[in-house]
Amino acid sequence: MALKIVASQCTGCSACEAECPNQAISEKAGTFIINPAKCTECIGHYDNPQCAAVCPVDDTCVIDPAVPRYQAAS
Repeated sequence: MALKIVASQCTGCSACEAECPNQAISEKAGTFIINPAKCTECIGHYDNPQCAAVCPVDDTCVIDPAVPRYQAAS
């Protein structure tokens, strides 16, 4: 599953954008969004999603259950 940013909790600090190894995070209307087509949950890059690791607001970068789990190419 890709991650999503809970818009109502996003402070617009941009800490997550620079940490994303897939450039899946962008700013829209003062908050940040994650493109689920680009999000790999940092699999293959880090042990944990970096957006969630650097976000100053707990539980703002969360798993999006509406998007299928990322599968690394074999």
